[in-house]
Amino acid sequence: MISLSKDLMERIRSHGRETYPEECVGALLGRKGEPAHVVSVERIDNIRTAERARRYEISPQDYLRVEGLAAEKSLALLGFYHSHPDHPAAPSAYDREHAFPFFHYLVCAVAGGRPGDVTAWTLSEDTGEFEREPILEEEA
Repeated sequence: MISLSKDLMERIRSHGRETYPEECVGALLGRKGEPAHVVSVERIDNIRTAERARRYEISPQDYLRVEGLAAEKSLALLGFYHSHPDHPAAPSAYDREHAFPFFHYLVCAVAGGRPGDVTAWTLSEDTGEFEREPILEEEA
């Protein structure tokens, strides 16, 4: 399970709206545990040069930047969020191929520029498949 405030959920949806029809991406910073608790989201530039409506890519520099930002705040990098323009809020085969089992992944569907469902996923080390996890939205 992963928890975050309604405000952070809205920031993720807004990011998806602003970058539509391209995918957005950002980092989830927070505290590990059950549930993992997101306390901050950090936008990351999608550096893909092709297929930006269906793919995102994070530069090594941005990855190191968000790792460092988490450490500065005594937090952990819990995972990442990204949008799926005009597609469901479920990870794709491409997402699975590029995921790590120790991270949480939030996927935000954005249909016609309007953000919709957000779902959360973890990659099973045993099966190599995504498993959906509950999201606990909290008041700010």
